[in-house]
Amino acid sequence: MFGFPAFVFYTMSELDEDQDGLSEAEALKRLKKVGPNVLAARRGIAWWRIFVRQFASVYIYILLAAMGIAFTMDQRIDGLAIGVIIVLNGGLGFVQEWRAEKTLEALRSLLSAQALVVRGGVEKLIDAQSIVPGDRVILRAGSKVPADILLCEEQGLLIDESTLTGESVAVSKLIHPEDATAEDSAVAFLGTSVVEGHGIGVVIATGMDTAFGKIAALTTSVPREQTHLQMTLGSLGRSMGAIAVGLGAVIILVGWLSGRALDEMVMTGLSLAVAIVPEGLPAVVTVTLALGAHAMVRHKALSRRLQATETLGAASVICTDKTGTLTENQMTLVQIWLPGDIVDVTGTGHDPAGHFEKDGRLFDHNGSELLKNLLTSGITCNHAGINKVGDVWEKFGEPTEVALVVAAYKAWLPEPERDDVLREIPFSSKRKCMSVLVQNGSQLVVHAKGAPEVMLEKCSRIAKEGGEVVLDDSQRAHIDAAYHDMASKGLRVLAIASKPASGNDISDAEMETDLIFLGLVGIIDPPRREVKKAIADAYSAGIEVIMITGDAPQTALAIAGMLGLRATKAITGKMLDDMDDATLLELLGESVVFARTTPHHKMRIVECLQSQGKIVAMTGDGVNDAPALKRADIGIAMGIRGSDVAKDASDIVLLDDNFASIVSAVQEGRRQYENIRKFVRYLLSSNAGEVIAIIFNIVIGGPLIFVPIQILWMNLVTDGATALTLGLERSEADSMRRPPRNPNEAIVGYKGLFIVLLFAIYTGSASLFAFYSMLDHGVVVAQTIAFSTMVFLEKFSVFAFRSLSLPQARIGFFSNPALLIALALTLGAQVLAVYWGPLQAVLHTTAIDLDAWILLLVLTVPVVLVPELVKYVRAARG
Repeated sequence: MFGFPAFVFYTMSELDEDQDGLSEAEALKRLKKVGPNVLAARRGIAWWRIFVRQFASVYIYILLAAMGIAFTMDQRIDGLAIGVIIVLNGGLGFVQEWRAEKTLEALRSLLSAQALVVRGGVEKLIDAQSIVPGDRVILRAGSKVPADILLCEEQGLLIDESTLTGESVAVSKLIHPEDATAEDSAVAFLGTSVVEGHGIGVVIATGMDTAFGKIAALTTSVPREQTHLQMTLGSLGRSMGAIAVGLGAVIILVGWLSGRALDEMVMTGLSLAVAIVPEGLPAVVTVTLALGAHAMVRHKALSRRLQATETLGAASVICTDKTGTLTENQMTLVQIWLPGDIVDVTGTGHDPAGHFEKDGRLFDHNGSELLKNLLTSGITCNHAGINKVGDVWEKFGEPTEVALVVAAYKAWLPEPERDDVLREIPFSSKRKCMSVLVQNGSQLVVHAKGAPEVMLEKCSRIAKEGGEVVLDDSQRAHIDAAYHDMASKGLRVLAIASKPASGNDISDAEMETDLIFLGLVGIIDPPRREVKKAIADAYSAGIEVIMITGDAPQTALAIAGMLGLRATKAITGKMLDDMDDATLLELLGESVVFARTTPHHKMRIVECLQSQGKIVAMTGDGVNDAPALKRADIGIAMGIRGSDVAKDASDIVLLDDNFASIVSAVQEGRRQYENIRKFVRYLLSSNAGEVIAIIFNIVIGGPLIFVPIQILWMNLVTDGATALTLGLERSEADSMRRPPRNPNEAIVGYKGLFIVLLFAIYTGSASLFAFYSMLDHGVVVAQTIAFSTMVFLEKFSVFAFRSLSLPQARIGFFSNPALLIALALTLGAQVLAVYWGPLQAVLHTTAIDLDAWILLLVLTVPVVLVPELVKYVRAARG
């Protein structure tokens, strides 16, 4: 499955020759040659890189150009105002992303800090970063594997490789006595965990040369694509920039050629360019996304990039890993087959809360000797255990054995004394069984467990309520049928057996012959409780959910059925290798799950879905998930169980590993996008009204209707505040009952453009009307009334954009108190701009009389009433 450099292949004789390990001098020499045992993918991002990339935006470039022009024209106030917006936008984005990176640093813990090695014949603990190829490493239960290690000795060694392969069952390692080569079965991989037994091996690869490192390298080779919002706003910014520069230049040239003063026309052109470009948009978008990211932290989801949650709101497919994402990653015994009875076991995980049921009714475990005997053998032939620490049950040992212990605790059976175990024949992948000889009072008893097909061969009798009887062919067939029925449900099935022993000097062969068959147990990594509803909510929102796992196909289908996934067939990685992309694309249109997959398979599935124009979210926690997490439009890693490589590749980290949090994030993302659409349309309608007023005024040869600083006041101070509060609007009631938006949908669109133009024509015309109505009182007075009229029109038009379809009565006038506060503050600020001396000097305004205010208010009323009447009529018809 994983390849290694040629130099890592050893024979058993070569390994045995180096029992003392490397000398310190040789280890230092190799460390200088191969470098430290670290992963490049885990290096943090420099703070200055995060800061600089906040300014990689078309809008920022436009703002920088406008600021430069303002300073060139000696309009320092204008230039400083634009500079403040640029710094504010970059600072907010930097703070959010830097906080996310610092949080991830606190979550990094996958690579062992220390490792036990043999150097110069002495066992010693060293920093895991100092391990080099050729080091002799000792592995014990509970430790993490510090490098890729070729095993030369092992005793009952079981390793949890779920973070690397997605397999939920611990793997036993098989040593080839004649030729120990770097095959998966003889290698302990970096980042995996020893759950039982011990072993000794030689390091064959470190750092980026490990299987873990190869996946990390694959992850870093995947470029990070721009989000849909970034592309949409980038396109809008480029268009607005081109229009601003082109139209401004034309106005300056035409005015100058017609005999008007050049400095006057430059100011007019600059005013027009400033009016066209929504300077406040970058800051409003950044603040809105930052507030959304902060809200998601309360829901246990960390957005590593500001646009992450918004992109998730557009997802049409969620590709999800199984182990630890959809499931508990806690193996649980759920069914017991006894001769004559099938018993279900309730409860999940390591908590022994639960009971036994038969046909849906409580099963008296105290009244069943068969059940007690089976559970006694299961907990005795076992190295695992559980302990309650505070309110949490913690486990130690191999997950399957932990499940047997928990089931025994549910029957209130006492934990056996380990000192009573006289002898053990350990489990191995070759034998597929384990046996112990135990002193039980004055009796000696053999307890055994293993694969059903193996255990049946070792049993000659079967336990019945009335005593044991000969295990004949018909009973064997009955057991075999029960075994396959349980396996078809995705259960890992073990057979349990025991027998009395004549003495403690019996041979290993005698211990495992003529056993009494006690029954079968079915164990599974159960689904997380909240996931089924989360998947149903995803389907309701028009989002497809696809399971992609490294586990067995039967298990994948069984878990899919428990969770309500619409899956009727399982496609394995081998089947994927044998099919072309056209066939895969056809399969993706059906209800399937993918099993026994590798990182390359996951990336291929994601890419095929993206080729269909779908926005793909990928969830996962293992190293094997990392490349697909980065390739996907939105990568979601698990914060607790997740590997560092997976977290580094992701856009969102679930701090509680709760799949259900994804649905909350989708709803938050949809809310963010809808609100961004609202304030983009609102800002454009405001700016377009200013543009219409300026252009029409130039055409008719009138004096300058707005000076540049007034336009900046409108665009940055008053419009920005109210637009920001639009970003706080709540989700509309049906947001999670709509299908995902079309990824090619424009953020404004033709319908939005029509609405923008209608508002712009009215606000521009109303301001011109107010301007020329007061022109007899002087240009400054006319400019002040036109300026104030435009501000009031823009402020009150915000109510029309709170919802693009629902009237105020439906969404609630007071449902967004921040908007009302912003409205009051900005209108108050405008009054100050008219009457307060310092602002009069800066904004070139003067005091106006009551008649002017009455004219202003009369012109403002239609911008509130007309949109509401239209919405009421539509609502009545709909």
